[in-house]
Amino acid sequence: MFLNVNSEIGKLKRVLLHRPGRELERITPQYLEELLFDDIPWLKRMRAEHDAFALTMANRGCEIYYYENLLQEVLEKGDLKEKFIDDVLKGTKLVNPCLEQAIREYLISLPPQKVVKVAIEGLHKEDVPDLKWEYRLVDYVKSEYPFYINPMPNLYFTRDPGAVIGNGLVINKMKTPARNRETMFLYYIYKYHPLFNQSNIPLYYNYTDPYSIEGGDILVLNERTVAIGCSERTSAWGIETLSERLFQQSKIEKVLAIQIPFTRAYMHLDTVFTMLNYDQFTIYPGVKNNIKVYLLTKGVNSPKITPINSLEEGLKKVLKLPSVELIESGGGTEITAAREQWNDSTNTLAIGPGVVITYDRNEYTNETLRKRGIEVIEIEGSELVRGRGGPRCMSMPLFRENL
Repeated sequence: MFLNVNSEIGKLKRVLLHRPGRELERITPQYLEELLFDDIPWLKRMRAEHDAFALTMANRGCEIYYYENLLQEVLEKGDLKEKFIDDVLKGTKLVNPCLEQAIREYLISLPPQKVVKVAIEGLHKEDVPDLKWEYRLVDYVKSEYPFYINPMPNLYFTRDPGAVIGNGLVINKMKTPARNRETMFLYYIYKYHPLFNQSNIPLYYNYTDPYSIEGGDILVLNERTVAIGCSERTSAWGIETLSERLFQQSKIEKVLAIQIPFTRAYMHLDTVFTMLNYDQFTIYPGVKNNIKVYLLTKGVNSPKITPINSLEEGLKKVLKLPSVELIESGGGTEITAAREQWNDSTNTLAIGPGVVITYDRNEYTNETLRKRGIEVIEIEGSELVRGRGGPRCMSMPLFRENL
């Protein structure tokens, strides 16, 4: 069994990452918004911090897999390279078929490793200065845009393209076009890599589905229960669709839909709320009173929806606990909590019950967690945090030990 995630806190044994690469050096101030960034990162330092993050997990017995390696292995076997190139080109802004054909021929001439690099790092016009094609008016009109193929700077947030639920997989439909190629990458790995395609892994959602849902909004609370954030990035229809499939095809019996404010500052549920232990959670106090909760269970033609009075009540109900502890980030202090939430203080990654990885810069939140009995493993994230994501965002768990 290659995939197994029945909780947020089971000991982490396998994880999917992407080591930041040259795609981060292709972000310029004028394209920050389009590429979903707020700042320009320093790649050298970012890679050192990411390597330390991976080593922290490896030292705790976790096996590390990388997107780029799995994709290369996929393209090295069979006749998939041309199909992959065609799918990459489908998502580009190329509108001149002559130019698209010239780029296609160029990419086909490359070995698999370089095709993967281009698919992730993008194809800048300066990368292929000798490319020849028949110019059309559209080429002159759009000539200022520097890329033939956009870079994928958000790929190091591997949480969002997919999620493992039980022994099955969710390949998400991303809200923004800037991230669509990431889910296509995951589909190729699922469909064609032997680690996945020889394991009869059920697929509960696919990136070709119409309704947006992203992995930062999906929390596996236990073997029978999933929490899904209804957020800026995850739609109500996406939650209903996935819930219905989980009820029909998996062991999941309950979905706790948690509506948070629809703003970029709280783009996913895990930017304001994560699970730490059997009955302990961390939450950003700025959203505590702005959350709506709904319990979804199996219905006749669609999920049955029951409004719940509070997040605490919903968690106690689905986890069958007499009480739960919601630990406020920033020590509960408004200004400190707001500052540290900007640096992803609540975006903790549990690698075991009561054991979490956090950024070291969130000093007040980390101290608060320690006072509540949580083992906090700190990593440096001065550059990693510039993409607005923490340790949970940067990791896609593939296998956790059952509790």
